[in-house]
Amino acid sequence: MTAPLPGKPTRASTTGRPLMAALDLFGRRWSLRIVWELRAEPLGFRALQERCDAMSSSVLRQRLTELLEARLVRQLPDSSYALTALGREAHQALRPLDAWAERWATEVTADSAEGRR
Repeated sequence: MTAPLPGKPTRASTTGRPLMAALDLFGRRWSLRIVWELRAEPLGFRALQERCDAMSSSVLRQRLTELLEARLVRQLPDSSYALTALGREAHQALRPLDAWAERWATEVTADSAEGRR
């Protein structure tokens, strides 16, 4: 499977709109987790695999290939992986969504504890 890229049809849209391509890329299992784990420092394949709850090596290779193709991740000369400038921007762009998700979880949990839906 190739990485969804702007200007090309995606699984969910034939328009090729950049947002649809980004949502398709980030919606693939483990893609966001890889970006999250690379946010602070480059990691080698095995270290990244361990931080991603020991995901299978074939899935990690596939996701890394897609993220490399999408130019969010780069491979360093020592074979470790790091976020590119675009990858760091993506991480920063996702931080408000992470904060919102935490607020959402708090409300849902509080509502569930009170027996509301």
